[in-house]
Amino acid sequence: MTSRFTTAQLQKIIERHFAAGPAAIGDESAMNAFLTLRAYLEDGEVRAASPDPGSASGWRVNAWVKQGILLGFRLGVLQELPAGGLSFVDKSTYPVRRFGAADGVRMVPGGSSVRAGAYVARGVVCMPPMYINAGAWVDEGTMVDSHALVGSCAQIGKHVHLSAAAQIGGVLEPVNASPVVIEDDVLVGGNCGVYEGTLVRKGAVLAAGTILTRGTPVFDLVNGAVLRATGDLPLIIPENAVVVPGSRAVSKGKGQEWGLSLYAPVIVKYRDDKTDQSTALEDLLR
Repeated sequence: MTSRFTTAQLQKIIERHFAAGPAAIGDESAMNAFLTLRAYLEDGEVRAASPDPGSASGWRVNAWVKQGILLGFRLGVLQELPAGGLSFVDKSTYPVRRFGAADGVRMVPGGSSVRAGAYVARGVVCMPPMYINAGAWVDEGTMVDSHALVGSCAQIGKHVHLSAAAQIGGVLEPVNASPVVIEDDVLVGGNCGVYEGTLVRKGAVLAAGTILTRGTPVFDLVNGAVLRATGDLPLIIPENAVVVPGSRAVSKGKGQEWGLSLYAPVIVKYRDDKTDQSTALEDLLR
């Protein structure tokens, strides 16, 4: 049974128990605080990162929430977690979430799972097999396609399409590091990988096979600029950008001699009506 706390109260309690280290293990108060946080995460009352117009990136990391998620791993013990006739072993504090028709989430049969502590909004479609980890936020109308992964604490906006085998990294540690953020109306193509706190702005399109990390420079052909992560800011893909996998020639040494080139994501255009028509999701599927 969990207690009802205000967010400010819960933050102070979580921070205290997290700072206690191993001393929190077996503490009923610590477990109660974690279970409350887990329920708040699932209800969408708190999240690991939140929109913040006052910050340089437009997002704020809620480090105490990530501390609470880590606290849950510290407090849990290994136990068997039966699911669908199969047996799994995981921390007792992170069982598989169960959904009912009233939740409005389509969990299509075939081996998908959502870990406790993840927020999955009404209208989300989960095509098998896919996985959503603890602390993630998946907003209304998003489709998580087959073999797609939403990592711990990743933030996925409204009406996003995560195509087959798309990998969205999380970033749980360090607690003050920004998780991957995919804003509203983004199309993430098949076999894309978005990692290390990358921020993809509203309406962007990532063509199949695009890989984005903190160390990946992105070449914007439209504006003649090279986009990089700088200081505390992650790699940021601009609103409505259309990004495709490309390459750039190695200009010196053996790389030049051997005619080698390196992977380079390229912004080839910004979204227009023609792009919208080619990326539109079938309403009938929803």
